Amino acid sequence: MPEAALARLRMLVHGRVQGVFFRHAAAEQARELGLRGGVKNLANGDVEIVAEGPRRELKILAAWANQGPPLARVTAVEEEWSECRDEYGAFTVG
Repeated sequence: MPEAALARLRMLVHGRVQGVFFRHAAAEQARELGLRGGVKNLANGDVEIVAEGPRRELKILAAWANQGPPLARVTAVEEEWSECRDEYGAFTVG
C-alpha cells in the first residue's frame, strides 16, 4: 500500500501513560502531522489512540507513541491497522 494512502490506526499504549500529559502531547503530535481522530484514557490505565490519515504520518505517530512525552514510561504499544473510515473532522482529546 502506498505511503500516501489513507489508513486508520488504533493503538493501545501500555505503561505509565496516564497523569503524565500523554493525551495532550499525542493530540499535539497528531495535529502537527495533519491527522484526524482522538485519544482517551482507558479505565485499565492504558491510553487509546485512533488516528486517520496518510500511512506515512500514522507511522510517525506510532513511533512517537512508543516513546511518549518525557514523564511517560511506555512499556508496549499494540497497533491495529485498517481502512480509513473518514469518521473524524479533527483530532480530539477525550
